[in-house]
Amino acid sequence: MRIARWADGADVGEGFVVDDLVVPFPDGLTVAQVLHQGLDAAHALYARTDGDTGVALSDVRLLTPVVPASVRDFVAFEEHVEGVSAGVEGKSEVVPEWYQAPTFYFTNPHTILGPGDPVAPPETARLDFELEVAVVIGAVAGSDGTNLPADAAASHIFGYTVMNDWSARDLQAREMKVRLGPAKGKDFGMSLGPWIVTADELEPFLDDDGFLAVRAEVFVNGELIGHDLVSNMGWPFGELVAYASRNSRVVPGDVLGSGTVGNGGCLGELWGRNGGLTPPPLAEGDEVRMVVEGIGELVGSVGAIVPAPALPAARTRSRARARA
Repeated sequence: MRIARWADGADVGEGFVVDDLVVPFPDGLTVAQVLHQGLDAAHALYARTDGDTGVALSDVRLLTPVVPASVRDFVAFEEHVEGVSAGVEGKSEVVPEWYQAPTFYFTNPHTILGPGDPVAPPETARLDFELEVAVVIGAVAGSDGTNLPADAAASHIFGYTVMNDWSARDLQAREMKVRLGPAKGKDFGMSLGPWIVTADELEPFLDDDGFLAVRAEVFVNGELIGHDLVSNMGWPFGELVAYASRNSRVVPGDVLGSGTVGNGGCLGELWGRNGGLTPPPLAEGDEVRMVVEGIGELVGSVGAIVPAPALPAARTRSRARARA
């Protein structure tokens, strides 16, 4: 099943994509409500779908397929870490700590972009994309989403979508030197779409070790920049969900990104490997198209840079311990 949100004029629809139609959920349900009911309930809803209420997919504008409860983005591809560390931090390495646990950061759920939406970047000279696959969490009966073992965590994966984690690498490089972040190098925009493909649809692509062996490609202005198998992750998705739930909680509507694939999944990796800004950073008007086997195509464009109000640098203070 494919699940989507769309704009039809001033109206927002939420439901299934059936062939070349978008069909609203029965009972006026929303994607958020369906995620809270879980995958089995979604199949029951699909069985009740009335194709006569559908609208041509070509006549609507797809929106981000989920309004996330939260967004965690992992860094699960060794090859990406190897290359991008040289581009962002000046030396190519995979630190031993990377292998110990699947690290992630929380990003901004309020700047999510849908298919075709242009990104409005901050002032940056190194705008980049990141080709990723993300899982969307759904409810599982009897589970509160806390401290999940890996096998149970995998059952919380409702479905998959394509993710583009837009990045300002110069801002990110400055932030990472402070040993915190990324922050403003990332939180201005993340694209999701074109829809959620339910987990059962992609089961044939799972290899013997539980990794999702689908091909992922990214094109800039029609030119193939990078491609990889998503199964080159260091951990399968179920283990990412399990780690996210450790001493914490995952809930329906959470989005967890795989991190950037290797072999050119972002420009930053290629800059590190090439020793310079080749291919060039993204510029206004560029189109980034991501294609993931079994999921679909996500297209985004680069809009104009949006300057932000200036802030002063930190002031050196006296470190006095009492008021004068």
